[in-house]
Amino acid sequence: MRKERSFGVRDLRERSGRVGLGTLAATLLFLGTLQTAHAQLGVTTFGIQLKPVIPFGFFEPITTLEQGTLASTVELKGGLAFGMVVRTGLTKAISLEVGIDQITRRYDVALSNDTNDYHGSTQIRFVGYELPVTCLVYIRLGEKTWMNNALGLSMDFYPSDAVRNFDSGQVYYYRRNWAQLGIVGNIGVEYRTERSGYFYLGGTFHRPFQDLALAEVTWADQYQNYRPYRMSKFLSGSYLTVDLRYFFHEDPDKARLRKARSK
Repeated sequence: MRKERSFGVRDLRERSGRVGLGTLAATLLFLGTLQTAHAQLGVTTFGIQLKPVIPFGFFEPITTLEQGTLASTVELKGGLAFGMVVRTGLTKAISLEVGIDQITRRYDVALSNDTNDYHGSTQIRFVGYELPVTCLVYIRLGEKTWMNNALGLSMDFYPSDAVRNFDSGQVYYYRRNWAQLGIVGNIGVEYRTERSGYFYLGGTFHRPFQDLALAEVTWADQYQNYRPYRMSKFLSGSYLTVDLRYFFHEDPDKARLRKARSK
């Protein structure tokens, strides 16, 4: 084997009232956003994160390979990402987040041959590393609760290929590139305490700009001196995670805060 998702006074008054209420609501929302952003100005905080990978049908977690009487499926069953993140309040409206994560994707692989009633299966893991950089905007929901929205890019690294042998078969993942770029978007809610840090719950969508790897599934015909029959197909690296984060408490950088306020 080889190795390697209509008009009148009353109506006018009613409309004026609705316009006034709408304007007031928009103004309050805007002021609340400024207050929230101001609270982050000059703060640099360090956090840790745990992100279970969630298989989701919209992102095509199942890849099918066929060749004659041979058929195989490669299905993303989940995984886990973990790492750390640094958040810096740049201005009154924008924060920057930079992180580093290790991610392990877990796949189930099934192989069958109709002619001799062969069925085989195995699991394989594919490990990568990510360096995401995102811009963050937050909106205040309550006294200590905020909603976060972030968008940015991630540089993804794959140090090696992956291979797994099983009865009369083999699955091999050839990484598409050693490094590639992807887009990252997330949304979440966090609870901020005065001295005990921030607690965050959210979700992230990660989509590489290129395929993750070439999956090659091989069946060895034992009745023909183990002659190999190979099937291959590219795998998408898109995934969805549930994000659990904790940010340690940090006081604002007073010098940078004074400088920003004077502008």
